[in-house]
Amino acid sequence: MGDVHFPVLFIAGGIFILLFAVGFIGMKIRIPGVVLYILLGIGLGGYFSGSHLLHLAGEVGIVLLFFMLGMEFPMRRLAGIAKKVAPAGTLDVCLNLFVTMGICLFFGLNWITSFLMGGVVYATSSSITAKILESSKRMANPESEFLLGLLIFEDLVAPIAVAVLVGLTAGTAMTGVTFGIILAKIVGLIIGAVVIGHLIFSRLGGFVDRYRSQDIFILLVVGIALAYGGLALLLNLSEVLGAFLAGIILAEAQRTEPLEHAILPVRDLFLPLFFFYFGTTITFGDGVPMIPLLVVLLVWSIAGKIITGYYGARFYGLSKKVSVRAGLSFTQRGEFSVIIASMAVDTIRVLSGVFILSSAMIGILLFELAPRITTALFPKKARPQKYKVPGT
Repeated sequence: MGDVHFPVLFIAGGIFILLFAVGFIGMKIRIPGVVLYILLGIGLGGYFSGSHLLHLAGEVGIVLLFFMLGMEFPMRRLAGIAKKVAPAGTLDVCLNLFVTMGICLFFGLNWITSFLMGGVVYATSSSITAKILESSKRMANPESEFLLGLLIFEDLVAPIAVAVLVGLTAGTAMTGVTFGIILAKIVGLIIGAVVIGHLIFSRLGGFVDRYRSQDIFILLVVGIALAYGGLALLLNLSEVLGAFLAGIILAEAQRTEPLEHAILPVRDLFLPLFFFYFGTTITFGDGVPMIPLLVVLLVWSIAGKIITGYYGARFYGLSKKVSVRAGLSFTQRGEFSVIIASMAVDTIRVLSGVFILSSAMIGILLFELAPRITTALFPKKARPQKYKVPGT
């Protein structure tokens, strides 16, 4: 009998059912879906490796993720957040991006690969952190505002870092001039978004109110996200940066909530496919590469984030106990690291994939243990009891 060829529609349905199943299991055992989607992709990689259709669907998902992130940040809010968490954010970049680069250079990696690994180690997972903050009922804790602000700072840095990496890996020799051209393209794309948002979309609030309930409106919103992301690709930058800026453009219409409600189901449909596809690109033909570097990066990634969280929270005005709890709650990597790792060559991609999965699991464990550890380090002082002397 010849080989059986299943219809693409049948395979697509099977993938979505599998993604639902592992996502449901993750919800029950409190493991983020991102981790399980990657593991599913690794397990089924032999069947889906090199699928252009799966890659395209995943790209749509990641574009819409960053598009929705951008919609959270009108220009004024961006400036306010950046100013408030700038000391902690700067420390985060120095320790977790640049020090990681130095470690990778010490182990013999070249400058571009070291920068890529620095990007993988740098970004804490916004989705994992936000979800476990909510599920553990710690959103009202004093460190939550600081953690979310620092995550937003990383959300602003990550698209730019990805754009620089895309430019560095475009295949041209890197000189001061070419690097300047990359930065000029990034600045031009940002200025374009600011101008379009301020001059055009700031006046379209009424248009959004009139037509957002129409079934054709979603075509316009998704089209803007994909088009500006595609413009970034045309400039040899990252579609992630373009999508983020497209979100900032639409944020100027000051109708973020209805726009998010329109785009959220589409994002949730396609985004798991990105992590699944990333998993299919990881193959362990020769085992886990560069184990000494992997171990050092894991140890440093935990230490670097704890240091960042502690001293950043102290800069923010939080107590020592709360600052330690913040540092222990900030070590998990996830979606941003996956995006950066997807640009790596085979060996580095495997190294990055193992690092992301390991750090995500360690980070979740540390997050759960953070309240107990801080209570052990800073026990409540017993109040001295007052005794009443008879006759006084």
